[in-house]
Amino acid sequence: MTTAADIMHPGAEWIPATETLDRAAQLMRRLGVGALPISDADERMCGILTDRDIVVECVAQGHDPSRVTAGDLAHGTPRWIDAHADVNEVLEEMQTHQIRRLPVIDNKRLVGMISEADLAQHLSDSQLAAFVESVYA
Repeated sequence: MTTAADIMHPGAEWIPATETLDRAAQLMRRLGVGALPISDADERMCGILTDRDIVVECVAQGHDPSRVTAGDLAHGTPRWIDAHADVNEVLEEMQTHQIRRLPVIDNKRLVGMISEADLAQHLSDSQLAAFVESVYA
């Protein structure tokens, strides 16, 4: 059985909700990623911040990214998957909620992230086609 841990990109990092967006962008650049899970003061995930969020929700609206925090952009219910979940559960979670990045949690700790690129490397053509159709429909 292929699990979330088998297909994830390891080494994901949190961004504290209190951290500013300019610092978040710098961390994204350093890590070579386009999204960071946001953690609250109790190190629980309270959202995901994307590079697009920073541009659309902050910069394009004329706000200063050195004054807006990651927590200011944390909206909705964060989704995640257990590291031991089967790849079919990963697909179901991402398809059902039409999300492109999924944090992977093991024993309440962030251990990785699954992106579309990770799926493309590990799924059959038919699984990948079904994913693309449901998420981008």
